[in-house]
Amino acid sequence: MEALLVSTGIVALAEVGDKTQLLSFVLAARYRKPLPIVLGILVATLMNHALAAALGAWITHALAPGTMRWLLGVSFLAMAVWALVPDRLDSDDARDSTRWGVFGATAIAFFLVEMGDKTQIATVALAAKYAAIAPVVAGTTLGMMLANVPAVVLGERIAHRLPVRLIHAVVAAIFAVLGLWVILGGSSLLD
Repeated sequence: MEALLVSTGIVALAEVGDKTQLLSFVLAARYRKPLPIVLGILVATLMNHALAAALGAWITHALAPGTMRWLLGVSFLAMAVWALVPDRLDSDDARDSTRWGVFGATAIAFFLVEMGDKTQIATVALAAKYAAIAPVVAGTTLGMMLANVPAVVLGERIAHRLPVRLIHAVVAAIFAVLGLWVILGGSSLLD
């Protein structure tokens, strides 16, 4: 249960102001069809985060516990720094893919934009930390949906009301605490 809750919270907060949330706003404004956009986000996130969690689980079994502890700790500290850098959406990320329909355009765009994104990297680290694919994927997907569904439904009306800098600072602090906790041996899962 801890893996699910931590994964949900970290990704939901990390998504605020992230390029995939910006993509949600762009797709909502462009297509004005919330249901296929939301379903596209769900499918793309499940696929992307399942691959990331599988990589994290593999890393857990491939590395010695001491190496794993340092790798995870440093990864979480790097995520803390990365969380402080605001994302911008490149115009190429939101290309018009009308031949795939709204659902297909959303699923393809989200899957590609999420590659190498901080939430994907966090999914790898969380799956490695908890050695549990299903709860981490469920949590990171739920976190992604919690952040992006309101962006699709409410559009830009709420975007300007969120304290994005404060949210990024909170996310950075959470990642930093997790990183230090793992490095200092606080994770009994790795020992």
